[in-house]
Amino acid sequence: MENHRSSRRLLVVAVIAVAFAGCSAATAGTPSVSATASSSSTQPAGTSTPGAGNGQPGQPPDAAGGVPGGGSGDASGGSATSSSATGATTIGGTVQTLSGQTYTGSKADESAILVTDSGTLTATGITVEKTGDTTSSDESSFYGLNAGILVQSASTATVTDSTITTKAAGANGAFATGTGSSLTLKNVTIDAEGGGAHAIMATQGATITATDVNMNTTDANSGAIATDRGGGTINVTGGTVTTSGQDSPGIYSTGNIAVTGATIAVTGSEAAVIEGGNTITLDDVSLTSSKAGKWGVMIYQSMSGDASGTKGTFTMTGGTLSLTASDGPLFYVTNSTGVITLEGVDVSVGSGILISAVTGNWGTSGSNGGTVVFTADGQKLAGDVTADGISSVELTLQNGSSLTGAIDSARTAKSMSLTLDATSTWTVTADSHLTSLSGAVISGSTITNITGNGHTVTYDATAFANRARGGKTYGLAGGGTLEPA
Repeated sequence: MENHRSSRRLLVVAVIAVAFAGCSAATAGTPSVSATASSSSTQPAGTSTPGAGNGQPGQPPDAAGGVPGGGSGDASGGSATSSSATGATTIGGTVQTLSGQTYTGSKADESAILVTDSGTLTATGITVEKTGDTTSSDESSFYGLNAGILVQSASTATVTDSTITTKAAGANGAFATGTGSSLTLKNVTIDAEGGGAHAIMATQGATITATDVNMNTTDANSGAIATDRGGGTINVTGGTVTTSGQDSPGIYSTGNIAVTGATIAVTGSEAAVIEGGNTITLDDVSLTSSKAGKWGVMIYQSMSGDASGTKGTFTMTGGTLSLTASDGPLFYVTNSTGVITLEGVDVSVGSGILISAVTGNWGTSGSNGGTVVFTADGQKLAGDVTADGISSVELTLQNGSSLTGAIDSARTAKSMSLTLDATSTWTVTADSHLTSLSGAVISGSTITNITGNGHTVTYDATAFANRARGGKTYGLAGGGTLEPA
């Protein structure tokens, strides 16, 4: 991932050097089967990734190497468990029920509860408390070492009406790893305090389902809802999510993450990050961020090997998407293609920059720009659209959508296209440039679905989409002109 991911990479901002010895373990509740989980081969240590810059898009990272925090996915596979995983309470290969007690883990690298070897756990009304730092931020991020609850090796856990509190480096709240492993949470509160301590995290193809789960993380590199190496699937319904640490986004996806009806507020990072060819799908979600020098939604490929693919997909229907900081774009895409679809979302961006597709800190120089494919459906948008010389944006406004802003006013984009249907409009706020324009409604010599406000919009007369215009100049509603570049 970009390094917003878990402790070590999630937010490369501060790679957590953790080698703290844990204190003595005290376990409330009954330890189940064994104290040590069986494991497969150890995972190789991952390579650290540069962090996302804390300055404007395209600027280098800060001295700490800051990056968004979240999770990362890796196509390389490898072991789905950590060779070091132990649990103060371990359910291994059996079916067990826990109820009404407190379960603690205090040693380094020890999870409070470990479910392993095709074990099955049903827990109701429990309290989970984890202290004691990890000795490997990679294994904590990739395989859940040192978590509050860790589910691995094709095991299953269902936890309801419970509380999970972690206070340690690399101590994720609830973690599932490995194909066939699944974790279901309902009416649970998770508080994770410590660098690289995410609230919920899935890796190596595991699945997490969370309903009415309230999550809070406080330290750096601690995205709340995250996947990491090997990816995973997370489905969240309801609940309130807050993150306040540097490079700790509300959502970090290197897999498939879907959220419905939740409130997510971020103060130290991007609101959401997609690394590689992965997805975030939001339905009736309130997603807000306020961190200066960051972006609302980031789509990128870090080239670290944590996430495969170069096409991230962000889809949002209904709800609220807001970036209150005054210096970053709502959508930032670099070294990747971002496929973005908004339908009926209440959008606001304090900086006035809606989209920025640019060269960032990742990839091969000269081919590491951003490509944005953006569709607005029944959508009201305000903000400028920008791109640099190796980056492109394709905008489609449909079903009564409107955009108020400038498009490529600096005339720097490699390519900038706009497609309007007959029900959608663009209101121009500064001189703009389009490589191609489709769907302009022409009455006489005036384009009626673009309001120029006295500005000039130029177009590339040689582009295929513009050939029907024959290099002509047209008037725009409200003054201004569309003319060949």
